[in-house]
Amino acid sequence: MTVWYEGPLAAFDTETTGVDTERDRIVSAALVVQEAPGSPVRATHWLVDPGVPVPERAARVHGLTGEHLREHGRPPAEVLEELVRALREQVAAGRPLVVMNAPFDLTLLDRELRRHRGSSLTDAVDPASLRVLDPRVLDKHLDRYRKGRRTLADLCSHYDAELADAHDAAADATAALEVVRGMGRRFARRLASLSPAELYPLQEVWHAAQARGLQAWFARNGSQEEVDPAWPLRPRASAAV
Repeated sequence: MTVWYEGPLAAFDTETTGVDTERDRIVSAALVVQEAPGSPVRATHWLVDPGVPVPERAARVHGLTGEHLREHGRPPAEVLEELVRALREQVAAGRPLVVMNAPFDLTLLDRELRRHRGSSLTDAVDPASLRVLDPRVLDKHLDRYRKGRRTLADLCSHYDAELADAHDAAADATAALEVVRGMGRRFARRLASLSPAELYPLQEVWHAAQARGLQAWFARNGSQEEVDPAWPLRPRASAAV
């Protein structure tokens, strides 16, 4: 029987105006699907006119200026409707969804849905039914004591995955999908016996433990930064706009 990391997978990624999940906006999103390792990747890509200025710093990262998005992007509400429909299709097809650093992308998607469509992500599609696989959480648990950074580029290098065009949503999603396949092969004895449905609640526990460890490290070093233990969706801040 084919193990899940050698079977059909989907992956989701966004590019944004910044890193504040409560206030920043999606400018680009992609959903990629691959039925098996080495098979063609089908990518759906959306450009969004966020209706707010795109900071120069963000544009330098992903190359999407406000002018370009005003000319080529689409209204957020239209894109969000299509995104939700595409995610529901993954649930219906039984494909797990790879999301690198899921609490960022899925929380931002939730806030955009609330802002432009008056509904939450959980109203649209249950995150548990997506069977989210987060390479960041999985890697930190499976290879806990490895030193060094764990960005997507670092994980691609470590798990022999290609990152063709960093900070392009489709390229990043494809790379994250390949990282999960590589991770599955490397840790087959620990992952092959667990289904994505079983991994979902485990990742909630692992992420919370990882967050507590990072919070303790910040405290020891005198930092006031707070780490949210929620995964894959952060609770809504009362001051959200």
